[in-house]
Amino acid sequence: MPKFLAIVLCMLSLCLSTQKSKPVSVIFDTDIAPDYDDVGAMALLHALADAGEAKILATISCNAFETTAPAISVLNTYFGRPDIPIGITKREKPNMNCSQKWAEFIVDKYPHKLKSNAEATEAVKLYRKILAKQPDQSVTIITVGFFTNLADLLDSQPDEFSKLSGKDLIKKKVKWLVSMAAGLDKNQRFREFNVHIDASASQKVFSEWNTPMLLSGFEIGDKIRTGIRLINNEDIQNSPVKDAYQVALTKDKNTIGRNSWDQTAVLVAIKDIELYFSYRNLNLEIKEDGTNVLIPGEKLMYLTEKMPPAEVATIIEDYMMHQPKKR
Repeated sequence: MPKFLAIVLCMLSLCLSTQKSKPVSVIFDTDIAPDYDDVGAMALLHALADAGEAKILATISCNAFETTAPAISVLNTYFGRPDIPIGITKREKPNMNCSQKWAEFIVDKYPHKLKSNAEATEAVKLYRKILAKQPDQSVTIITVGFFTNLADLLDSQPDEFSKLSGKDLIKKKVKWLVSMAAGLDKNQRFREFNVHIDASASQKVFSEWNTPMLLSGFEIGDKIRTGIRLINNEDIQNSPVKDAYQVALTKDKNTIGRNSWDQTAVLVAIKDIELYFSYRNLNLEIKEDGTNVLIPGEKLMYLTEKMPPAEVATIIEDYMMHQPKKR
């Protein structure tokens, strides 16, 4: 292992060991709409914030679909944090809809501060504004969607918030990037949704990102099923988290629970990785069609299975059933 990488991993280990006493500062980047594990991930993140383990600096959409900013606002409002800044890509694409209509359901039913995407701040502007105000190497970025916003952040130029370029601002302010992305099959390659939807953005981030990067690949969350205990819990009423899963699971005729891809990224970004998973160091190249291919190198940290998936599912779903603190 290269000496520099060994030092970085040691520093991350030390940081993780002290996270119980100091909340992890998080910018959460989501494609919330085409899947509903994003809802579970946001519930988990807010539960950890209520426990004093996370501080949510901003919630940002990498998906231009019309429900994304309002759906984020619904969840932030439900958990008692209606004023968390919300950003969104102002690009026309990616624009991935909500096929089960759970997003429309919770936006219609629950209060929320932002009524449309137009009211949200442009994503890169919000990233730069938030990052510029934070202590050096203090921010954890969690991405559970496309790399659109992060590619644009890398390309961003000095502005009213910082004299630094995007790359220099990232290097100065970001501790690490944790992402639900990519995957590996028996041929050591994969074409994963979050990566291939905006393949050019993924190529840029995987090749140019300049802080430590941890990936929770497809095969990790694929085995972790959640949502059934949540929707069957009669003590939980008037919850957009429960309603989103109820609508979507019913529409899909799913009786075993939804795969928990996005929740795993939040879990390891805030908690000690080794409580739940192992990891290995590797490197990936992103092809033009969004396929990721294993190549020589150790640039990336990549989760591997440790705790049985059913046990991880129980832990994640317990967080997903967390009820908001009264404020």
